[in-house]
Amino acid sequence: MSRPSRNIDQLLIETGRELLPETGCRDFSIRQLTERAGVNLGMFHYHFKTRENFLSIVLQGLYEEMFSQLTFQAQAERAPLENLRAAVNVLGRFMRDNRLLFRRLMPDALAGEPTAQSFLRRNIPRHLGVIAGLVGETQRAGTLRALAPLQAITFIAGAVAMPIMMATAMQEQPVPPPMMGDVDADVLSDAAIAQRVDMALIGLAQPAQAQEHAA
Repeated sequence: MSRPSRNIDQLLIETGRELLPETGCRDFSIRQLTERAGVNLGMFHYHFKTRENFLSIVLQGLYEEMFSQLTFQAQAERAPLENLRAAVNVLGRFMRDNRLLFRRLMPDALAGEPTAQSFLRRNIPRHLGVIAGLVGETQRAGTLRALAPLQAITFIAGAVAMPIMMATAMQEQPVPPPMMGDVDADVLSDAAIAQRVDMALIGLAQPAQAQEHAA
């Protein structure tokens, strides 16, 4: 008996990445996945055994791609502020690229869906730990105010991530609000994310340095 193609598991993972932003974890269906991928249902069970295992693999794969970029930003030859700036930009772009997925994932976790809860519980401390470490290094370098790390992190998150979620919610409205403008360019583009990162870091800077940036 021939062994099933190794490409089938990757095809299912790629199809799962497309499907999850539409369904979230709660409404995810193996049958819908295999039909979209054009794969026999038995191949799913051969490669992944269970629905929960598959969802964990898809979500974790997405996260690990981002996390490898995030940890790469901490370069010893670069100023701590620039390491922090680069890392927050990575997180902002990750949130932007997966915004529809997170719009489903967060309610899933709040509703008690175990795979979503496990994913968030396992991974949120990882990237927060990286950002907290970079904030601490930047504070020790005398560039940022001596705030509690959580205060600094939530300030950055409010400036960078919250507009992405708000823009996503507005885009999903049947009739977008008239003041929206060009959401993709004004809020979701790399340039817009980088601009908000810069403004957040200026807001956290020591007062004298913030005035220099504003001048």
